[in-house]
Amino acid sequence: MTTPTDVRALAGELSLAVVRLTRHLRGRRADSQISLTQLSAIATLLRDGAMTPGALAARERVQPPSMTRVIASLTELGLVERKPHPTDGRQIIVSLSPAGQALLADEASAREAWMTEQLSGLESDEIDVLNRAVGIMKKIVAESD
Repeated sequence: MTTPTDVRALAGELSLAVVRLTRHLRGRRADSQISLTQLSAIATLLRDGAMTPGALAARERVQPPSMTRVIASLTELGLVERKPHPTDGRQIIVSLSPAGQALLADEASAREAWMTEQLSGLESDEIDVLNRAVGIMKKIVAESD
């Protein structure tokens, strides 16, 4: 039987393990030209498509002025494109540029190469457990969004 104490202990261990894994994954991007905040914003544009800066700020859970600065820097780097909103002249629509798509592909490739190397040393039953864990983690995140 699982007690609240067991669940709390698991929460702490899982949180720490995720933080450590994230640190290793971030280490794959030592020579990246953009910050993690910028990376997250363009990844959201890739996943969810073009949107207004306000919508992007909401999805990224940052204040609109902060997202305005992020979008400006990404525009300067040629990673996003800004176009007029089709129905609201006061708004713009931000979309991922081909250069932004290429950068995301490179970032993902570096992380996946490292992760593939780590996973290749595991037993098949450990791989099965991780497959189930990924599904559970996706469920946890989806329920909190």
